[in-house]
Amino acid sequence: MTTFIAVHGAWSAGWAWRRMRDELARRGHTLWTPTWTGIGERRHLAGPHINLTTHIDDLVQHMEVEDHRDVVLIAHSYGGMVATGAMGRIADRVTKVIYLDALVPRRGESVFSLFGDEARDRMTAAAHESGDGWGIPSNPPPPDTPADDLEWIAPRRVAQPIGTFSEPAPFGFEDVTLPRAYIYCLTVGPGDPFRPFAERAQRDPDWDYREIDASHSPNITNPSALADLLEELTRDV
Repeated sequence: MTTFIAVHGAWSAGWAWRRMRDELARRGHTLWTPTWTGIGERRHLAGPHINLTTHIDDLVQHMEVEDHRDVVLIAHSYGGMVATGAMGRIADRVTKVIYLDALVPRRGESVFSLFGDEARDRMTAAAHESGDGWGIPSNPPPPDTPADDLEWIAPRRVAQPIGTFSEPAPFGFEDVTLPRAYIYCLTVGPGDPFRPFAERAQRDPDWDYREIDASHSPNITNPSALADLLEELTRDV
């Protein structure tokens, strides 16, 4: 049995991993799904004060309060910023980090610096237009998301505090000495911002590189295939 921690992405929360909890439980594994401050069921705490450090602290506190040991992190999308940033404080509790179509920052990089000036300007403008200057409206779900899933997702995705995208990561993947893997989602949406990280992992022998026939959120659209990959990647853990 493996204990996994879902390090969820932007605009999302622990709720988006509900199907994976059930799928992994059927296979004898445990999946914990903490939610970061200001989004999901913690949206009532949203505000301009929330930044990347807040979400790193959320993950660290979850790991320490639950006294997790020998766990595998699944860092999805923006969750790659959170998981990587927390490594300086929780590495002794983790056996492997699996990046799922995720950002993998170097120390000092932010979401905005990784996405580029055009994306930064567009998101900042959107935050000023409809998010009181600090709330970035959510991106549309992946293109293969079924209609009934869209109905489930839409009311649960909320604005992302802009400080989580503008603050640089305090720790980088170059500092991570743990075993690590990258899962790249092959059904690509507009822009495909995750391809550079997938290609870097594919070239580096220190990474265990895999691909999945799904779009950006297989935890919603293809949980069984994602569970298969997670089991393959943790057989040696």
